[in-house]
Amino acid sequence: MFKKIMVPVDLAHLELIEPSLQAAADLAKHYQAEVCYVGVTASTPGSVARTPEEFAQKLEAFAKKRGDIHGQPVSSKTIVSPDPIADLDDTLIKAIDEVGADLVVMPTHPPKHVDAIMPSHGGKVATHTQASVFLVRPGAGQ
Repeated sequence: MFKKIMVPVDLAHLELIEPSLQAAADLAKHYQAEVCYVGVTASTPGSVARTPEEFAQKLEAFAKKRGDIHGQPVSSKTIVSPDPIADLDDTLIKAIDEVGADLVVMPTHPPKHVDAIMPSHGGKVATHTQASVFLVRPGAGQ
């Protein structure tokens, strides 16, 4: 059913996104799908890497490690943005088509009243793409 699963990755907060990483690995195994880990970085030095090239190397190493652990084929895509936080939703939506994903697995937070005026990243991605979107909440599956 699914051939390519895109997983947005924040290399600075891997412990927070572990449930979505595990869900993506399980789905990839079930559907024999590739997982593409997508990371968005700035062109300026950050907490994870000093350059976009260093960030891309770290993301690629992360993807390879996940593939070795879970056994699914993997790839990675680094996107450089002048403002990764402000551009995140639009960048992820564009990346879905660029990598050819038919499923996006990403973390989300429990619903809050502020979502009515400022929707979650997953909500915006789901309403602006043809791909299926699987949102994983903290503590899911525990």
